[in-house]
Amino acid sequence: MLNETASTREDRPIVRVPLPPVSQAEVLHNELRQLVATVMQVEEEAFIEPQQHEEELPAQPGFGLQSHLVATFEGRLLIDAETAYQQLDPQLDKLNYIAVFRPTPKPTTPALFTADIPHTIHILTGRLKPTPRPWWPNLLLFLLTLFSVLMVGTTMAISTIGETDPALARQLNDNFLLELWRGFPYAASLLLILGAHELGHYFAARRHNLAVTLPYFIPLPFLNLTIIGTMGAFIQLRQPMRNRKVLFDVGASGPLVGLIFAIPILFIGLSSAQLGQIIPGVPYLYEGDSLLYAFAKTLTFGRFVPDGAWDVMVTSSQLAWAGWTGLLVTALNLIPIGQLDGGHILYALIGEHARRLYYPILLAMGALALVSNMWLIWVLLLLFFGRIYATPLDMITPLDNRRRALAILSLVIFVLIFVPAPLTAQIVERAPIQNAPLNSAQWPLILPALAILLIRRLRP
Repeated sequence: MLNETASTREDRPIVRVPLPPVSQAEVLHNELRQLVATVMQVEEEAFIEPQQHEEELPAQPGFGLQSHLVATFEGRLLIDAETAYQQLDPQLDKLNYIAVFRPTPKPTTPALFTADIPHTIHILTGRLKPTPRPWWPNLLLFLLTLFSVLMVGTTMAISTIGETDPALARQLNDNFLLELWRGFPYAASLLLILGAHELGHYFAARRHNLAVTLPYFIPLPFLNLTIIGTMGAFIQLRQPMRNRKVLFDVGASGPLVGLIFAIPILFIGLSSAQLGQIIPGVPYLYEGDSLLYAFAKTLTFGRFVPDGAWDVMVTSSQLAWAGWTGLLVTALNLIPIGQLDGGHILYALIGEHARRLYYPILLAMGALALVSNMWLIWVLLLLFFGRIYATPLDMITPLDNRRRALAILSLVIFVLIFVPAPLTAQIVERAPIQNAPLNSAQWPLILPALAILLIRRLRP
C-alpha cells in the first residue's frame, strides 16, 4: 500500500469565504467616483439616497421636473472647468446624468478645511432630451404678425396721403385690405430687425448644440391698442446652457445682430422724414429720445429736435418708425434683469451678483412708470418673472476677455438706446425763447457725460 503524500499548506484546497453582495447603488457610486476623479482631486463626497431627495439642489430652469441630486463631490479641479466639463459630460450622458459645477460656497463660520475646497460638482438625474417641435405654429404666428404690421404701415401711408389729398385718403381707407401693400416698407423693415434679432439667438444656440425653437412672433392687430403692430418675438431654449460663455453668446447675439439692421434703417428713414411745426397749446405725440436717436436726428437735420418749435414727424417715414421701434424693442430686451437678454448678459458678466440688482432696477422702472404709462406693464411683468435667471450648468468657467469686453459694450449700448419716456403726449404752452442760456441744440453735448456716469454705475 502506498502511503499518501502528506499535504502542505500550499497544496491544500483554498477555502474562499463568500464576499457580501455588492449593491447596485455601490456599483453606481464607484462608477461616479471614478468618473469624477478623472477631472477632480476629490476631498469630500456625499451620495444622496432616494429618500433624501428633499435635500436636492434648488430648482433650476431647464433641469427638468424629474431631476434629483445623486451625489456631491468637493475638491480641486485638475484641469480648467470648461475642459473638465467637456470631458465629464459625455460619460454622464451614457448614464442619463448631468453635472452641475459650482464654486464651493464660503462657510458662514470659520472652517479652515472647507475654505480650502474651491470647487463642487453635483450629479443630477433626469437629463433633458427634448423632442423636435412642429414648425407650423411658428409660420402661422409669423403670417399673423406680417398682417398686423402691414395694417400699421398701411395706416401710416394713408395718413401721410391724407395730409395733401384727404379725398384720396378716404377712398383708400374704404378699400383698406386691398391697399395693404402700402405698408410693406414698415412691415419688411420691422420684421427684418425682429427676425435678425431672434435668428441671432437661434444660430448662437445651435452653434453650441442647444435644443431651441424657431422664433415665435407675437401679432397685435388692434390699431386702437398699438401703433407698432406686434409685441415682438421670442425663441425658447429647451436645454440649460453649459457655462457663462454660452449664456453670453446666446443672450447678446440677438440684440447685437438686430442693431446691425435697426441703425441703418433708422438713418435711412430719418433722411426721408419730414419736420413738422409744433403749435403751442395743441397736444402731439412725442415718440421719446434715446441718446442714439437724439444723435441720429441731430446728424440728419443739423440741429436737435424737438426744439419747442419743430419736431421730426417720425411716422411720416415708415422706415424711420420701424427703426425707432426696432431700437425700442432692443432696449426693452437689454434691460439687465431676469431672463431678458440684458439679464443674460449681466449674469454672464458678474454671476450671482446680478440678483442684487433686481430690486434697484425694479424701483427704477417703477419711477419711470410715473413718467410713461407704458412702463407699468413692464414693472408688473418683471415683478412676477424678473427674479428668474438662466443659471448655467457650469458656474466656475468665467468669461474670457473678448466676451467680457462685448458684455460691457452691450450694457453701454443699452444706455445709448434706452428711451426713458416713450410715446408721451406733449403740449408746448408758448413759443421757445430764442436767447436762452442753454438751448435745445446744445443738450446732446451733455448727454454723453450722463451716459458715462450711468456706465460707471453699471460696472461690476
